[in-house]
Amino acid sequence: MAFRYYYADKIREQFSGFKGTDEELQEMIDNISLQYNSAIKVLETRLKILSDDFDKKHSYMPIHHVQSRLKTFESIMEKAGRYGIEDPINNLDTIRREILDIAGIRVICNYEEDLRTMSNILLAQEDIEMIKAKDYCDKPKESGYRSLHMVVAVPVYLVNRKKMVPVELQFRSIVMDAWASLEHELRYKNKGELAPEVVETLKDCAEKLHNVDEKMSKVRHEVLKDDGKYSDY
Repeated sequence: MAFRYYYADKIREQFSGFKGTDEELQEMIDNISLQYNSAIKVLETRLKILSDDFDKKHSYMPIHHVQSRLKTFESIMEKAGRYGIEDPINNLDTIRREILDIAGIRVICNYEEDLRTMSNILLAQEDIEMIKAKDYCDKPKESGYRSLHMVVAVPVYLVNRKKMVPVELQFRSIVMDAWASLEHELRYKNKGELAPEVVETLKDCAEKLHNVDEKMSKVRHEVLKDDGKYSDY
């Protein structure tokens, strides 16, 4: 089974105390893997179709590329602990209700205005359910981080049932993603800690890059002479 990425005996070695059988544990693990991987595939396919159709209509491809990831079982358990979910290995249903970023997709668009264009087109689909959203574009984080975050539920059709599966979406421009990736790399290399002067420098870089993002968008409209019509979606 291509979707299987963990096995019950290995999970028991790391997380003892599961009250059911190995077969029951394996089924729960397989369900997580199958459903969340399937939700990622559904959204990746829809985003690709939307970007292709947009290109067909406007001769412009708004999505530069898409990245996806499925949290490891260890990461899910660790986050469950931070969320205060007691005995998480025996409460996987609670985890699935409360942890909404088990599946994640990062949509890298060419320009900042494309973020809202593509997110609005996606959300207009009648079977996509918005769960929550946070806009860090106009109001960036203290670090300078910018992005459009949302969690949506997408239908996954299985053999005998339909499941609405949550997926976290992050929409970023190329410039936003470049800054966020480099900032993350620096924090990772330094175990999450950065000197105050480095933090301020990174924040200044984020602001300058945001200005570049806006200027590039203006140049785009001047060259294409489209008067910002795409932002109306």
